[in-house]
Amino acid sequence: MRVQDRAHSGHAVESVGRDRVNRVAPAKTRPVQDTDRPYTKRWWALGVLCLSLLIIVMANTSLTVAAPDMTADLGLSSSDLQWVIDAYTVPYAALMLMLGAVGDKYSRRGALLLGLLVFAGGSVAGALVDSSGGVIAARAVMGVGAAMIMPATLSLLAATFPRGERALAITIWTATAGLAIAVGPLVAGALLEDHGWASSFLINVPVAALGIIGALLVVPPSKAGHSDRLDYVGGLLSVVWVGSLIYMLIQGPHFGWDARAIGAAVAAGVGLVLFVVWELRHPRPVLDVRRFAHRGFAGANLAVALFFLAVFGAFYYLTQHLQFVLGYSPLDTGIRMLPLAGAVFVGAALTGFLTPRLGMKVTVTTGMVGGTVALALLTRVDAGSSYGDFLAPLIVLGLAIGLSLSPCTDAIMGAFPEDQLGVGGAVNDTSIELGGSLGIAILGSVLASTYSSKLSDAAASAAAHGGPKLPGNALSTAQDSVGAGLAVAKEVGKQVASGAAPKVGPEKAQALGLQQAQAVADAVRGAFSDAVAHTSLIGAVVLGVGTVLVAVLLPRRRRTQQADAARGAGQEAAREPVTVGSGGASSRD
Repeated sequence: MRVQDRAHSGHAVESVGRDRVNRVAPAKTRPVQDTDRPYTKRWWALGVLCLSLLIIVMANTSLTVAAPDMTADLGLSSSDLQWVIDAYTVPYAALMLMLGAVGDKYSRRGALLLGLLVFAGGSVAGALVDSSGGVIAARAVMGVGAAMIMPATLSLLAATFPRGERALAITIWTATAGLAIAVGPLVAGALLEDHGWASSFLINVPVAALGIIGALLVVPPSKAGHSDRLDYVGGLLSVVWVGSLIYMLIQGPHFGWDARAIGAAVAAGVGLVLFVVWELRHPRPVLDVRRFAHRGFAGANLAVALFFLAVFGAFYYLTQHLQFVLGYSPLDTGIRMLPLAGAVFVGAALTGFLTPRLGMKVTVTTGMVGGTVALALLTRVDAGSSYGDFLAPLIVLGLAIGLSLSPCTDAIMGAFPEDQLGVGGAVNDTSIELGGSLGIAILGSVLASTYSSKLSDAAASAAAHGGPKLPGNALSTAQDSVGAGLAVAKEVGKQVASGAAPKVGPEKAQALGLQQAQAVADAVRGAFSDAVAHTSLIGAVVLGVGTVLVAVLLPRRRRTQQADAARGAGQEAAREPVTVGSGGASSRD
């Protein structure tokens, strides 16, 4: 019997029976927006979905704070540390589309539960291992779990909330992602005050356990209403081209364009071409690539990718600047990133008021302009900058994130029928990961090369004016990173003090050593500050050009409303019913 049919009955017994079903095991056999009575515990379910999202985003942002302790404890090289961070990203981005489709077919809630279990298992392993290879492997396992969780959160959200409430639910989901970006360093910093780096892994376990219990209690089972065979070839090709592209973006800029990076680039290009050709010919593709011919869909994905390019890139160097240049502890760094999280919440809340009145095009474009302005403000950073100089850019960037991402995510999810919500979530999340990887690859590469060049110029200038002269090997080490540069400064100071002690006495030698160390440290901090300003300029240019492209792609408000109405009518006629029921079994009206 349909929920809709029961809702029109005037019998009290049926009403009580229906409420009982909703409390215990909600059975919906029609698309959620067509039912009269939405799932009663949907807001509790949203809390579980947001909690699940929180830990997989925090897993990356918290590691940036724990990295120095991990490097010292495990003796990680710069290459090891880079792969500790990125071993999570490769499977995460590569597997999302395929696993989103699997969740649609078999069970979205099952994908969420299995993902949380895998994520927790990888976190435990990461805390127990004592080698770089072990941590890298554990992070890869966590990435696989995240690839199950991320699309499941969005697909379950869209399946559980009626169309009229979906935009608000997505706004809260987006705000949670912004919160996780800032809270990750805060939590990691608090843990590192009294515990080792392994605590940044173990904190995921109780949160994942809470998510599993919550999912079993309040998240309704859901899957697509069809039993068609999955497009495994298309799914495999998506894994190949996305995984190869992410690997290339990591390997090339950071370690050089060797045979592995070039091979990955070739694999990504060939894989993408084969994927598009296959999907165009397949009767039920894992992703209908024709969707990207629609301006609204293409513009929304481009906006998401560009925004996370800017956000991840900026986050990458801002956390380093706060710790290494301004000297804040990990906990203090996390606290000082909180204005970003608060601003994301405010920006996301504003979309509920602005988007219905101004349209998606104006809201998203305004947000992207704001993001460009935030990066432009960071071009003023120099060696004398204080935290106050970062506060306005952080707030503007947070507002921009909230304004842009909620409408884009809503538009992307709205482009997919109810039986492909997992794929829709995966497309949105893949845009996020591709953008973030591009941001770290492009802006991180600009940062590293600019820092190295500025430090070399500073060392040459100091030597020419009678200042401290760094040996070639010391300069090369200092150019590797700002953390390495500060370590070299301390070592140089010790060497100067040791060499001068027999001539001028211990006290004067110590003073000379400190003076030398301070001069080198000032040069390192100045070079990194200049690199932050230059990298921010590049980021602002990239996001500014992207803003123009998105503004051209996104349709005007009237066209968007007409397209939504036409799409809704077409989906009502052609869409197969979705099952959200106690057993997860599909049924047809």
